[in-house]
Formats: sequence, C-alpha cells, structure tokens
Amino acid sequence: MRDRINRVLQMLPVMEADAVMVSDLANMRYISGYTNDTGVLFITGEACYLLTDFRFLFQAMEEAEGFTVMDIAGKGYGKLVSELCKKHGIRCLAIEKEALTYSQYLSYEAEIECELKAVPNLLSELRWIKSPEEIACLRKAEEIGDIAFSEILPYIKPGVTELEIAARLSFSMKMHGASGDSFPAIVASGVNSSMPHAMPSSRKLQEGDFLTMDFGCVYNGYCSDMTRTVVLGAASEKQKEIYNTVLRAQEAALAALRPGRSGMEIDAVARDIIKEAGYGDCFGHGLGHSVGLEIHESPNCNMRDQRILKPGMLMTVEPGIYVKDFGGVRIEDMVVITEDGYENLAHSEKKLIEL
Repeated sequence: MRDRINRVLQMLPVMEADAVMVSDLANMRYISGYTNDTGVLFITGEACYLLTDFRFLFQAMEEAEGFTVMDIAGKGYGKLVSELCKKHGIRCLAIEKEALTYSQYLSYEAEIECELKAVPNLLSELRWIKSPEEIACLRKAEEIGDIAFSEILPYIKPGVTELEIAARLSFSMKMHGASGDSFPAIVASGVNSSMPHAMPSSRKLQEGDFLTMDFGCVYNGYCSDMTRTVVLGAASEKQKEIYNTVLRAQEAALAALRPGRSGMEIDAVARDIIKEAGYGDCFGHGLGHSVGLEIHESPNCNMRDQRILKPGMLMTVEPGIYVKDFGGVRIEDMVVITEDGYENLAHSEKKLIEL
C-alpha cells in the first residue's frame, strides 16, 4: 500500500492542503486495504492514521498496513482529527466534499481547528487504471456472472416471476464465490424491458417476452457488470430487428476501443448505428462506465466524456434500444483496455437466444 499512499501525498499540492481526510469508502479501501465501511483515513507527509471505533480496531490493525489505527472512543472523528492536525502542524486539511453530507461537514467544521478545504473526489482518479491484481479480481467476478447466466437459462420459462429470476441469479453468484451482488439485479420482462433500470417485480414471464437481465457480483471487493437479453419462445421480426441492431452497435463499439480514443468517440460509434436504424430516440443513456471497487466509476463512454482511454482502464459497453409499450434490449460486456485494443472479460453468448 506504500505506493498508493505516496500517490496520495503527491496530490496534496494539487489540493493545496497539508493533509487529507479520506472518507470515501472505495478510496479508503484502495489506499489502506481496510475493507470495512466505518472509519476515515488521515494522511500527512509525516504519518498515516486510520480512525475507527472499537468494533473494528482489530480488523483495521490487521488490514491497514502502514497505518496507525486509533479508536475514536470518547472523542469522535472531529475531535480526534483536530488533535492530529495540531500534532502535525496542519494548517489546511483537504476533505472529500462528495463523500460527506452537509451535516457531517458542519460537524467537522465546528470541531476541527484548522482550515478545511472541500475538494472534488480527486483521489478516485488513482483508481482509474487497474493493477494486474485488480484486473484478476474483476476477471473472476465477471466469470462468476457468466456462470450465473448459464445456470439461469433453464429456469426461464412462462409463469416464473422476475423476482424469482433475480433471486436465482444472486444465489448462483454467491454459490460460486461472490460475497454479494454488486447492485440490485435488473430483471425486466415484456413491456417492463422498455425501462432501462426496471426493478424486478412479481410479473410472470409470458411467451413472446423480451427478458433483460442486468446483474453483477462482488469478488474480493471488486464488481462485475453484465447484461443479456433473451426471448421466451420464437422472436418476432421486430424483436429480431431491435436485437440485431443493438448487437451490431455493441460489436462496432468494441472494435473501436483502443487507447488514445475518448469515451465520447466510442459512444458515437454505437449511437450512430442505432440512430441510422431509426431508433435514435430509444437510446437515451451512455454507452458505458468504468467498474472497480464501485459499480459505477469514471471515466465513462457517453456523449460528453472527452477523457482519453488508457491501458488498464475498465469499461462496460452496453448499448440499448427501449421502445415504449413494446420492450427493450440491452447487451453489456465488461472489458479491459489493453495496449492495442481490449480484452473482453465476459464470455456469455450474445447471439439472440430464443428459449
């Protein structure tokens, strides 16, 4: 973790601060190795501290190599941070404004006797490019998702509810080594599939339905994310047209992925194909996002993101078409940007499956 701590210290001049308090949970885990969700980091050029309460002291001592672990008992975070600022002569302390509520900020402001500088989540940039060890975890998480997809197919039949499909996906992923779901699964059938983020309901699957399943798991802290859409029974010509358009858009976007291109450029590749097919108004979300310790990270592939893709970045590629009162299709893979293109971590079938 020393290398990650050093990278944090290198960002202090950018933040124009003498120390930083890290309260974003993903940043805290990335920098320290501490896997719980209770605590904050206090990092200066002289020392690194992890503050938490008695319940997690032993865990923090075991996981957070290079950090002095302190118990907040009797003081709370604000007073203890204030004491550390005095001890190390801190005049300006950076805090992650996007990780604090307004009431938390006011509490810290009242207790910490130095200048507080609320900064954007700059530390998340440290997580943009994944290490080989991180990519191995992401690859395993996506592999578990592939297994879950193969295991759910025999259960997809008329009369089964969306909620049951979601439950079986979650169960399957945990049985194959996941610690949990990376987000609540989206299982949407029939007209419900026209809603990109429909929540599973008690609706029973029917013959002729589109069924979109967007799901993922957590493995060793790292998330997976994939989407597949199938049809119950024989697909209609319109269903085939929509599905094949989405598939062409996804394959074209994947082929365009490489270092040096912006997320905006890759998004345009898929969006133009969908627009030319007459469904431009039916694709309203971005093409993809990064994934890591959190299910949604930066950078992104969308109509606005001009950031340049680099080797080691993770990206989802998930175009979709959603037709009101009819249904929708989304196909999503999670890929790693390599030196000359990409590695697809998802291996589930993408040709239209008719069950």
